[in-house]
Amino acid sequence: MEQNFDVIIIGGSYAGLSAGMALGRSLRNVLIIDSGKPCNRQTPHSHNFITHDGKTPKEISNLAKEQVLKYETVKFHDGIVVKTSKNEDSFEVETENGKIFHAKKIILASGIKDIMPNIPGFAECWGISVIHCPYCHGYEVKGKVTGIMANGDMAFDFSKLVFNLTKDLTLFTNGKSTLTQEQVEKFNQNKINLNEDEISEIVHKNGQIEKVILKNGKEISLEVLYAKIPFEQNIKVEDLGIELNEQGFITVDMMQKTNIPGVFACGDNVTMMRSVANAVAQGNFTGAVVNKELSEEEF
Repeated sequence: MEQNFDVIIIGGSYAGLSAGMALGRSLRNVLIIDSGKPCNRQTPHSHNFITHDGKTPKEISNLAKEQVLKYETVKFHDGIVVKTSKNEDSFEVETENGKIFHAKKIILASGIKDIMPNIPGFAECWGISVIHCPYCHGYEVKGKVTGIMANGDMAFDFSKLVFNLTKDLTLFTNGKSTLTQEQVEKFNQNKINLNEDEISEIVHKNGQIEKVILKNGKEISLEVLYAKIPFEQNIKVEDLGIELNEQGFITVDMMQKTNIPGVFACGDNVTMMRSVANAVAQGNFTGAVVNKELSEEEF
């Protein structure tokens, strides 16, 4: 395999494949490096992406990969990036199996890694009945007995979106509430239950939640639980000196450029709007921006 490329895309899910297609159609020599472990791999169906609504995430990504690799200048490498560095006139990318590749430009489409809380049953239900996004999953669970696991201003704002989809709603702050008195009064007005007890276990069958058990022994029946959990970047962005914002996302400008010239980022690693449709759109745009920059440098 050729070791020098115009562009290396780190991450071969929706954003990375979309960027790869735009670049492949522009005759750019591209290497997409991916580990094959997307964050939505447990999710049974993907929604809110026209022409693909209801398909499994794997169906969409498999078809995308098949179509992208029809462009002869796009190559795919199955692996995990362990180090990325800047040389005098190029970037060097090393994978865990010792392979080293070089490129003029880098696109970080590596996504994020969700950090699961230490609650038995949580990870098994993640993406199935413990979900993060009302736009991706909300319609399918509308009207069901629903919980939200979050606290503070985030919980208050998020509850407004979920309340639109179900009125049988309980907010689990999973510890002492940090809601303001005004926010609590608003919950009371809308008859949203507020529970400050810590969750000790999620009881489920094959990822489908049945109830939560609290540390005080109380059991509460649930059909679905929205959860806002922390995350971290999938790759060591500090290798290149990439800046993160206060939420932990890669900082990019309107052209998806990071603070390091020649390094771009797109997809879940730059925005809280985690969706297939958004990742595809960002990847397509980023591919076009990178091709334009290469074209200007070569003209």
